[in-house]
Order: sequence, then structure tokens, then C-alpha cells
Amino acid sequence: MEKIRLSKRMSELGLCSRREADNYIEKGWVEVDGVIVSELGSKVFAHQKVILRTPAQQSQEQRVTILLNKPIGYVSGQAEHGYKPASVLFDESNRWREDESPTQFHRSQILGLAPAGRLDIDSQGLLVLTQDGRVAKQLIGEDSRVDKEYLVRVQGQLEPTGLALLCQGLKLDGEYLKPAKVTWQNEDQLRFILREGKKRQIRRMCELVGLKVTGLKRIRIGKVKLGNLPVGQWRYLGEHEQF
Repeated sequence: MEKIRLSKRMSELGLCSRREADNYIEKGWVEVDGVIVSELGSKVFAHQKVILRTPAQQSQEQRVTILLNKPIGYVSGQAEHGYKPASVLFDESNRWREDESPTQFHRSQILGLAPAGRLDIDSQGLLVLTQDGRVAKQLIGEDSRVDKEYLVRVQGQLEPTGLALLCQGLKLDGEYLKPAKVTWQNEDQLRFILREGKKRQIRRMCELVGLKVTGLKRIRIGKVKLGNLPVGQWRYLGEHEQF
């Protein structure tokens, strides 16, 4: 039985991200079989018990995750081509008045707040921004199983086999896409449920079957729905909400 890096094992266990793991290890906040391990690069066996000490747990509890209804015209990540990042909307004035979370807004929450997934500049809807590596891993990690739901307004004539191709059978960038669930919502709108998020994936999928996307809105990520959250406003992920 081979040993693996402690930081990798912590990520596999869902305790934190690998970057966070290294930070916790350095600070002496990690125990393996009851012994504090503080040396970076340490390795463990898969059967050994790994836990975070109280300071690490407290650090995680202070980290916030927010849900934003991203407007068209904002980029998900860093500012580019003169467009503002969606994170600039994370301000007390844009907090949804109906947010039931007891968490108090503080400017320090902006530090380390990063998008867990992307939403194109010309798309709107649910965008998750988080300080918590566990949330990021769950949503955009290689083994993520969280699906995302979109309402997509389209123009054009869908070819007879188009719907079946959208669900399974299309290739992008030389690779077959994971199976998707695509249904008609009404005469000019499709509902997409995907488990991956290649760049401009839905728009490119539609182009391959003769459709042009004229509007795209993400309404759900896992078990968390956009609901009535107004465009340009945000709320905290609730204590008992899970993706």
C-alpha cells in the first residue's frame, strides 16, 4: 500500500482544498492518527485518520459563499477587455433585502472570494462566489457531480435529430460531451441540464444543430436555485443549504 501526500488526502476527504491543506499543515492545524503533522510534503496511508484541529475548523466557519444573479455585461472572473468582474457587485448596497442569513457583511469577505464556475459575459443568472475551497472543489473539481440548469432562448430551425444530438452525441474541441438533458420549455426556449461547463458550451452546442442562442440564464446549481433573487443582487448561501 502506497502513501500519498497529506494535502491530497485531505482534499480527497473533502476537508479542504489542497492549497488550504498546505496552509493548515504549516500552521500545525492537522492531526494524523492523533499526532500533529506540520511538515509540508508529509505522506500518509489512506486508512489513517486525518482531522482538522479547532483553529482550522473555526477558520472555515468564517468563510463565506455568496449567490449572485449575474447581469449581462459582467465577466465571472478577473476584469478583461474593459469589462468589470461580477465580484464588484458584492457590496452591502446590492445585498438582497430578503436574504435571511444572519451573516453580517464585511469588506474583508472580499479577500479570496472567487467564482466557482463561470458564466459568459453575455449570459445572466446564478453565479457562486466563495472563499471556501470545499465549495469550489465540489462545484468545479475534476470529479464534480453537481449539475447546472439553464433556460436558453433560441432562434432557428432545429434539425429532426437535433434534440437527440444535444442530449448525447456532440463533440466540442475533439471530445465527446458528457450526456446532457435537453427539453423544450416552450416554442422558442430550451431547458439544459449539464454536468460540465466548457467555454461557451451551450451556445456552441446549439450552433452545431442549427440554432442561435439569443438569451441564456442559469437558474440552478445542484440543489440551490436562483429563485427570486433580483438581477445584480446577491445573498449568502444559507447555513443548511447544500449543492
